[in-house]
Amino acid sequence: MNIAPKPLSRRSFLQISALTGGGLALGLFDLPLAPAQFGAPRADLSPNAFIKIASDGTVTVMAKSPEIGQGVKTMLPMMIAEELDVDWSHVRVEQADLDDARFGGQSAGGSTSTQTNYLPLRRIGAACRQMLVTVAAARWAVPASDCTTAQGRVLHTASGRSLGYGELADAAAKVPPPSLDSIKLKDPKDFRIIGKPQANVDNHSIVTGKPLFGIDSSVPGMLYAVIDKCPVYGGKVKTANLDQIKKLPGVRHVIILAPSPSTTGGTVDTTTEPGTAIVAEGMEPGVAIIADTWWEAQSARSALKVDWDFGTGATQSSEKFAVRAAELLKAPPTDTLRTYGNVDAALSSAAKVVEATYAYPFIAHMTMEPMDTTASFKDGKLEVWTTSQSPGGGRTQAARAVNIQPSDVTVHMCRIGGGFGRRLQNDYLVEAAWLAKQINGTVKLLWAREDDVTHDAYRPGGTHLMRAGLDAQGHLVAWRQHLATYGEGSRLVSSAGMDATEFPSGRVPSYGLYTSAQPLILRTGALRAPGHNAYAWVIESFLDEVATAAGRDPLDLRMEILNATPIPMAAEGGRRGGTDTLNADRLKGVLQLVAEKSGWAKLKSTKGHGYGLACHYCHAGYFAEVAEVTVDAANKIKVNRVWAAGDVGNQIINPSGAEAQVISSIVDGMSQMQHEITLADGRVQQSNFSDHPVLRFQQAPPVELFWRLSEFGPTGLGEPALPPILPAIANAVFAATGKRIRTIPLARSGFSFA
Repeated sequence: MNIAPKPLSRRSFLQISALTGGGLALGLFDLPLAPAQFGAPRADLSPNAFIKIASDGTVTVMAKSPEIGQGVKTMLPMMIAEELDVDWSHVRVEQADLDDARFGGQSAGGSTSTQTNYLPLRRIGAACRQMLVTVAAARWAVPASDCTTAQGRVLHTASGRSLGYGELADAAAKVPPPSLDSIKLKDPKDFRIIGKPQANVDNHSIVTGKPLFGIDSSVPGMLYAVIDKCPVYGGKVKTANLDQIKKLPGVRHVIILAPSPSTTGGTVDTTTEPGTAIVAEGMEPGVAIIADTWWEAQSARSALKVDWDFGTGATQSSEKFAVRAAELLKAPPTDTLRTYGNVDAALSSAAKVVEATYAYPFIAHMTMEPMDTTASFKDGKLEVWTTSQSPGGGRTQAARAVNIQPSDVTVHMCRIGGGFGRRLQNDYLVEAAWLAKQINGTVKLLWAREDDVTHDAYRPGGTHLMRAGLDAQGHLVAWRQHLATYGEGSRLVSSAGMDATEFPSGRVPSYGLYTSAQPLILRTGALRAPGHNAYAWVIESFLDEVATAAGRDPLDLRMEILNATPIPMAAEGGRRGGTDTLNADRLKGVLQLVAEKSGWAKLKSTKGHGYGLACHYCHAGYFAEVAEVTVDAANKIKVNRVWAAGDVGNQIINPSGAEAQVISSIVDGMSQMQHEITLADGRVQQSNFSDHPVLRFQQAPPVELFWRLSEFGPTGLGEPALPPILPAIANAVFAATGKRIRTIPLARSGFSFA
């Protein structure tokens, strides 16, 4: 099936002509998604990647997805360039704007970019190559099958002729693209770009301070905005000294943001304070100050005096949460996620029962770049420069906030200084759009670091009561896990729950997974490796306890569990059904690889010096890690070395970027071991890096990374390497000290990183 080119508007023609300087501009047609490697293809995806070839042979590839530091601005164009068969040094990469009609889905989250784009983007590159070959073959009057390509040229070996892509660009632009079903892709053994380390395309711009990030956005005539929000989530303004603030230098507008009826359950009285406006859905109430500079806006904020109505959130505190969690774990569970066998009977008859309680806190995302968006509203149209991980959803939310159609919103995607799931929520984008409409102009909204920490969408805390039963031979025969977390009944807050198939579910003879919840006012959300970043630490640490109680090597116990015949999911015995997607052979493979590379069988822990092992499967990736630590008399932990083994399929797209993702996951996981957000009278007690610290450079360990290539298609790397590092370190600390870390942050267990 041939796909006809889309007609060009005059504006589009002028834009493309200016960009290419003449020549070929591909991406003016829809290329349907290739069959998905993992399950059925998503019907809403139709990627249309731009390939622009100038007459001098320079190739420009559009990077379609948000770049949050995970490397997709480099990796996705590599896939296209590989099949296009060009010299990577001659490729230029440009960040695309949001245009899902042309590019398909454009988001960053869940480590999905590789697996959803690997075949589609390669086929788009191959389609372009075939169009160029078609033109060259016609010009030479030879069969296209007699032509080959190499490094941006079409070759006819028999006659010794060749043509550069730039020489063919104009004619190729008139050739209908071929059906993707007919396109033959390269054999991976012939790859010259994929599988070879490639530097990040933005490296030079970053180190030389070029404006790339959302915080760098600058639009003529823009004003700067800050929002002072209630210290207690859900609170609202009663009165504020607006008249005084309006007189301060540079201040142009001061607006009280009143909650909408949808968030209060009734009408809102806006008559008590002039300058009050009802906010859009998804915005927190507060006071917005708009000034000529951000410093003037933030300085005026320091003079702001607000009388707050703190609401019901002021009754919540971390101390009360802990007391209630203990009560919930003593009572029958509220919800059953999965049971099979008879776990209580199996525990009663077990030769030995191991029991422990593990607890982890709320934590904030701590992105290096605070939340920000620049928005311009004019003549019923909205234009934004944003750092969203989900710009499509942000466009819809912003359109709703300013009461226009999504088609009237233009979204420019800026490079993002860290997302980690925080920027999947578009509250800051909506705020900027709403403020731009209020002043009918352009506003750059920038949160202060303290705003980021005190008004985050936090990783929720949780407490797990764990019980495991062993038979007389030290085999695991029963597993009971009760999670006390946050929500109402069976409805848990975002990222608080567990999947019913989470290992070792389905591989222990008798099993029970339960939850109980307590109410929460605070906002929660996804954090890198959502959920897995917490319960992998619980499960893998407790497995180490079970192995110790059984007198067995932790590696051998895990291998035995993974060798068990899995018990299929069934509708009965739990509220949630599901599919057990864990491939035991792949998890065993990375365990065996890391054991081999670390010399696990010969490693001997001694007082003050220990080794720990852990593994995990999430986001279609398999990782096992071994940590070596020393612990001094003051319980200062030094992580000396980490061995990591990963299986993310049959191809590592960019080894340089892949290594960076694994190391960053390990560093990030170590930071999470010292993070904690606490509440007192509903207020977040932390405010900056000083009391919510990230890992220091000198604390980061060397990492030895090893890949296990499998027959499966390539998957993502933003998340799966993170969860195992927490339990690997905790297990190593036990090996060195005999003390279990059952509560994080480390300080709660009497430890810290040296």
